Amino acid sequence: MSKRDAYLEKFKAQLDEWNAELAKLEARARKARADLQVEYDEQLQELRRRRDRAREQYREMEQSGEQTWDAFRVKAETAWKDLEEGFRKAWSRF
Repeated sequence: MSKRDAYLEKFKAQLDEWNAELAKLEARARKARADLQVEYDEQLQELRRRRDRAREQYREMEQSGEQTWDAFRVKAETAWKDLEEGFRKAWSRF
C-alpha cells in the first residue's frame, strides 16, 4: 500500500468517525430545551460545513495523482484540524 493510499484510508476512517459523532450531537440537540436548540442548531450547522469541507478535500486527494497529492494533503490536514476544533467546541457546549 502506498503512503498516499494509507493516508486516504486513514482520512476516510476519520470522516466516518466524525459522521458518527455528528449524529450523536444531533440526537442530543433534539432532546435539548427549546431555548438551547437554536444555539445547538447553529453549532451543528457549523460542524456540517466543516465536515463537508473536509470531505471535499478528501475527494480532491483521492482524485489527485501521486505527484500532486501532497498539495491536496496539506489542504486536507487544514480542514481536518478545523473540523477537530469544531467538535471540541461542540462537545464542550453540549
